[in-house]
Amino acid sequence: MSLDRERVLEILERFGNLKVLVVGDVILDRYVFGKVERISPEAPVPVVEVQKEEFRLGGAGNVANNLANLGLKTSLLGVVGQDYGRHIVRGLLKEAGIEDLTVEDPKRPTTEKMRVVALSQQLLRIDSESKKAVEGKVLEELLQRLEMDVDGIIVSDYAKGVVCRELMDRIRERKLFFSVDPRPENRNLYVGADLMTPNEKEARGMLQEENLKNLGWRLKRELSLSTLVITLGQKGMALFDSEFRVFPARARQVYDVSGAGDTVVAVLTACALSGVDWDTACELANLCAGVVVGKLGTAVAKPEEILQSLEEGCRV
Repeated sequence: MSLDRERVLEILERFGNLKVLVVGDVILDRYVFGKVERISPEAPVPVVEVQKEEFRLGGAGNVANNLANLGLKTSLLGVVGQDYGRHIVRGLLKEAGIEDLTVEDPKRPTTEKMRVVALSQQLLRIDSESKKAVEGKVLEELLQRLEMDVDGIIVSDYAKGVVCRELMDRIRERKLFFSVDPRPENRNLYVGADLMTPNEKEARGMLQEENLKNLGWRLKRELSLSTLVITLGQKGMALFDSEFRVFPARARQVYDVSGAGDTVVAVLTACALSGVDWDTACELANLCAGVVVGKLGTAVAKPEEILQSLEEGCRV
């Protein structure tokens, strides 16, 4: 591995000079933590005694949070409802130092995923959302707010209706570096991306191809992508740029994989905008993802955690 402490510190210092806009589906992640000591007499389900609740930025919000924690100047553009959830989202953005460019849509709720957790196990997830495509004044406002001065754009698509043809056309018109964390059903919207980062399941949902190497090259060619990285879970990630390479995963303990893809697209984009070569970028992204999957729920990799993980890996 070519990464060492000095190299990581140098890269993190470069990040501080960048300004990135994250565009996509903002999700409010709500965690209800409790304990289970009995089964309900009303139905064969556990009774959860609530001990605490936490709210975290999810979806495009988690991508932005990852960037902000890496020291980048970060803005978030997406849609929230005219409900209490929007106040929580905006409070979390302010706390994280992320510029809030969210647009209110009176016709939809703030997308929320509520997870009930007991003994570190997720018992239930409840989603409140609308997947209808944005339109009218809300779409106009989104397109207007795209025009800000930034070094690059990350499109975080969770298929909740924000990422649409009009939005992607306007992003391409700006001729800035843009990366995409995709959803298979919207594959044709991503043509011309500088970077796309599907996981293996998403990549296979876009094309019928058994061989991973062939799958990657076909996706890259058919969508005219400059660079493609397919994340492979515990096997690491596969890079398709001028050639094909696989980078082993760096996680020492996998606790929860939710949000790891957000971390990967954030780190790879920051590296690309900083002029870091793709091999080093993939090594750093693997290192950061390894930090994140060791935590419960939506999470970020902080610089001190990245350095600690690097040092622990070097001692193995």
